[in-house]
Amino acid sequence: MRAAKKIAVLAMLTGLSLIAFIIESLFPPLVIPGAKMGIANVFSFAALVMYSPVEAFIIVAVRTVLGAIYAGNFSAVLYSFTGGMVSMAVSSLLLYLVYPGISITAVSIVAAVAHNITQNVVFVFLSGSVLMFGYMPYLILLGILSGGIVGGVILLIFRGVPQNAFLKIITEKKKKTGNSSLG
Repeated sequence: MRAAKKIAVLAMLTGLSLIAFIIESLFPPLVIPGAKMGIANVFSFAALVMYSPVEAFIIVAVRTVLGAIYAGNFSAVLYSFTGGMVSMAVSSLLLYLVYPGISITAVSIVAAVAHNITQNVVFVFLSGSVLMFGYMPYLILLGILSGGIVGGVILLIFRGVPQNAFLKIITEKKKKTGNSSLG
């Protein structure tokens, strides 16, 4: 029964993530072409907190592939998938190795900045246009803004959960795996 509940929650988080991704794709970009707030990341970050990096990575992968199919933008997979995977890797490392030394919001901000930098590097690599590195300062600023928003939403979602409960959840995951690395 516990496994069925977990699958249902993960399916719900994946669906909500996909819906947020599709809705956000309907709006014009923020300031820079292609720039979005990344509200869909709230749900994969929630899976990271509630379960483990594995589940969070799965949500990111499913969302980016299905989002590209539904939005009809297959090239978005190259950017969204790589940015999402790097972002989730950064989130996982910070959450499991550094937290509570930094806040949940700080984790989200660093991950969002990593996401934007990764997407820019992928674009430069594919296009061969190093001039696109000129967007980097703006992408970093947008990453700080969007990461702060996503981190704030995560804190609102888990507002009934005391801050030390995040640490307890993560510590329990580490004990189950028998190591202090990612759970």
